[in-house]
Amino acid sequence: MTTHNRRDTTLAALDALAAQRSLPAGTRVRVHLVDAGSTDGTAETVRRAHPGVQVTVVGADVHWGEGMRLASRNSRAAGRAEPTHQLWLDDGVLLAPDALAQLLDVSAALDEEAVVVGAVRYEGATVHSGRRHGRALALVEPDGLPEPCDTYDGDVVLLPWGVRERVGDIDKVFRHGMGDYDHGFRARRAGVAAYVAPRHVGDRHLAHRPAPELPVWQWWVYCWRHTGVRAPVLMVAPYVVTVVRAVTAGRAAP
Repeated sequence: MTTHNRRDTTLAALDALAAQRSLPAGTRVRVHLVDAGSTDGTAETVRRAHPGVQVTVVGADVHWGEGMRLASRNSRAAGRAEPTHQLWLDDGVLLAPDALAQLLDVSAALDEEAVVVGAVRYEGATVHSGRRHGRALALVEPDGLPEPCDTYDGDVVLLPWGVRERVGDIDKVFRHGMGDYDHGFRARRAGVAAYVAPRHVGDRHLAHRPAPELPVWQWWVYCWRHTGVRAPVLMVAPYVVTVVRAVTAGRAAP
């Protein structure tokens, strides 16, 4: 997990994680949280409420993608038993009580060889899930069975350890957004399937993560890797739209 100035929501997310039930016998959850320079007391509050959570405080310039990569690195620290799975959890998600058990059950049914994605709702509507290729990356709705997807949002993602070792972490190129989509496409390219769990695994107790800016280099790397012959057009399209809007707004101004 990674967070910045979201003390109450982060604490609620950790409370829900700690309250998971129906887990396989002997399951132990180790939590690694990167706090990106919070000034609202997040780190101190988490340490008091959940002393078992490893909290790493870094600068406020560390965004989601980079923070998740650091948390993953910490989870592989020397001297600890190798995990069986790695769970990505957004600090704005309140897990259902059986969410982790559901994800682990699906992973076992898939022989621990696939990524399992948890769909998340906000005000009753699915807002984060797996994604399917197309003109737009359409959300995959849970329908009672594991549903294949091409890539995924990074809110709730379970990686069997062998899959994590095969695919790796979020690429350091993507400091904030796009790193989760890139990871999903890289998994697919490595021959690793991804499935959305049969039922929603939780709800956001915040709206969507604020959309970051579209840094030129990160966007170009993403397009070159994953959009094929459309890459040149897609790479310049957002910037052309921005320029056109700015010009139009300027002409409309009194």
